[in-house]
Amino acid sequence: MISMYGNPLLTQVPLSVCSASCPPGFWKAAKEGEPDCCFMCVLCPLGEITNQTDSLTCSKCPWDQWPNERQNRCIPKTIEFLSYEEPLGATLAVISIGLSAIPSGILMIFIYFRKTPIVKANNKFLSYLLLLALALCFLCSLFFIGFPSSRKCLLRQAAFGVIFALCVSCVLAKTIMVVVAFKAINPTSNLKQWVGLQLVYMIVTICTVIQVILCVSWLTHLPSFSDYNTNSQPGKIIIECNEGSPIAFWSMLGYLGLLATISFVVAFLARKLPDSFNEAKFITFSMLAFLSVWLSFIPAYLSTKGKYTVAMEIFAMLSSSFTLVACIFFPKCYIILLRPDKNTKNLLPNQNKYLNSVDSATVINISN
Repeated sequence: MISMYGNPLLTQVPLSVCSASCPPGFWKAAKEGEPDCCFMCVLCPLGEITNQTDSLTCSKCPWDQWPNERQNRCIPKTIEFLSYEEPLGATLAVISIGLSAIPSGILMIFIYFRKTPIVKANNKFLSYLLLLALALCFLCSLFFIGFPSSRKCLLRQAAFGVIFALCVSCVLAKTIMVVVAFKAINPTSNLKQWVGLQLVYMIVTICTVIQVILCVSWLTHLPSFSDYNTNSQPGKIIIECNEGSPIAFWSMLGYLGLLATISFVVAFLARKLPDSFNEAKFITFSMLAFLSVWLSFIPAYLSTKGKYTVAMEIFAMLSSSFTLVACIFFPKCYIILLRPDKNTKNLLPNQNKYLNSVDSATVINISN
């Protein structure tokens, strides 16, 4: 059709487009067997963006950035670690410091009442050392809160392993001393020479040194280091301590478990010995609770991520330490503070029988 001016008259021929433009955040994917003007708008994959209309490809964000909700711009990733400023970290720090005051207070009580029969009967030196170790166990959890610098990563697991080994070694020494002390009652027994601090020093030193050697070997060959984990959780950079050698980490925990198991078995076998000198029943309960906490910790540790993994380890440390304080020392504090009438030699007939059966030099060692 020709217009009056001699020009062809347009009849608004249809535009050769069958798909709308793809907005930023999407890319154009061709439809198979369709013209180029027909395409699909596909959302960019996780971690990628487009910032132009009708982009043919998406581009990845830098390692420390993440797409915004529209996936048209990269924004900094959230940095995560268990800090003192957040409620979880602050709460755990306050609990750790508060709980450390319990063994510290009990230590003061034991020192003040050091001449009473119940304190003497349970080996003062070991009780003092165990209470000090338990206070350090609670405070040790503070190494796990705050920015995980490389120096802190080096120290925290080693401090945890050695301090807890010292603590469990003291419990093991207490357990063995119970058995040795009662076996030494027999006049024909050769164990009298082992009743006293010599055996205590040997058990605690050897058991703790083995853990020290494990930790030093670990930190010398494959030390822990500060790691920026960008793969565990999308959109987050988890700053954590890479243990360096998982085998060394689990070996350290396994050694603690071995010491606790030996203490439990020996205490369980000695639980029916006469009551006056016998801590075995309390140690049996404490070691059973200690092992239960750490056995529960393993699946929880493996199933959590980020700062919650660290929080789980702190919770296990605090729980296991508290079980030792509660099971071993609370009954003694109850008698010392609330039932002083029971804290006399006259009401400890088995103790008197024991003291009369052992030579005076051995008695002095036990009493001290």
